[in-house]
Amino acid sequence: MPALELLSIAALSVFLGLLLKQLSKNARQQQQLDIAFYQLLETHNGYISLIQLAAAAKVDAQAAKEYLETQAQAFDASLEVDADGDTFYRFPKLHRD
Repeated sequence: MPALELLSIAALSVFLGLLLKQLSKNARQQQQLDIAFYQLLETHNGYISLIQLAAAAKVDAQAAKEYLETQAQAFDASLEVDADGDTFYRFPKLHRD
C-alpha cells in the first residue's frame, strides 16, 4: 500500500506541475496579446489584421483569432476588407486628451 500511495503522490505532483506550467504559459500569452493589441491599435489607426496580431504577439493564429474576436465584440469593432482582399478589424479610434 505505501508504494501505491507514493506513486499516487508522484503522479499528482507531476499533474500539478504541468497544470501550473500551462497556467503560466496562458498568462504570458495573454500579456503578449494585450501588449501587441494596444500597440497595433495606436500604430495602425484602429485597424488590425489577424496576421499582424499573431506576428506582433508571437502567438499562433488560433490564439490571435480568439483574442481578436473577443476584443472585437467588447469594443464593437467591424470587419472590413481592403482593396487587396485582406481582412481587418476596425476598432473605434483612441481619443486622447
